[in-house]
Amino acid sequence: VFDWLQEQGRIEESELLRTFNCGIGMVIAVRPDDASTARESLEAAGEQVFEIGSVATGTGRVLIQR
Repeated sequence: VFDWLQEQGRIEESELLRTFNCGIGMVIAVRPDDASTARESLEAAGEQVFEIGSVATGTGRVLIQR
């Protein structure tokens, strides 16, 4: 949809990203043991892959580690 909007509106990519806050895109959560297989499959399909975090048992707080 965003490619079409950009083309039809002749919008610069930086403006499109700023205006529509395109974010990080699709998120896929997999078990750590399956991460390399998932990455390989997605990259083979032409996707760009970034590991952005992990899910852990906790107290209900969100902890951001960098």
